[in-house]
Amino acid sequence: MSPIHMQRVESGMRAMIAFTEAHNRHDLDAMMELVSDKCIFETTTPAPDGTLCQGKESITQYWRELLAHSPDACIKIEDIFGFGLRCILLWSYSWIDEAGNKRHLRGVDICRVQDGIIQEVKSYIKG
Repeated sequence: MSPIHMQRVESGMRAMIAFTEAHNRHDLDAMMELVSDKCIFETTTPAPDGTLCQGKESITQYWRELLAHSPDACIKIEDIFGFGLRCILLWSYSWIDEAGNKRHLRGVDICRVQDGIIQEVKSYIKG
């Protein structure tokens, strides 16, 4: 595989890793630098279809509220792989609930990333 082709395959993974690292720092500005203005994000809740956030403003609001509600939230990447513009991220999301109990979910994101900018994320959870 040529270096240019590998760079394209890896750029989606690099963007998703950077987004996850920014999330774990709760750095909303850094997260949103990686999201396109017209990004589409399908959240995991409410079941069964989640919520559709369209555009950077809507996605920013979603993450702002989630991070404020879960100040200890952390995403651990379990596995990640890319296919050109597509990237698959297997993750574990942990937080402390209002009663002080440690909680976690496992899930997967199916992403479309172009030129290092996230265009679409569809999130799914086990449960």
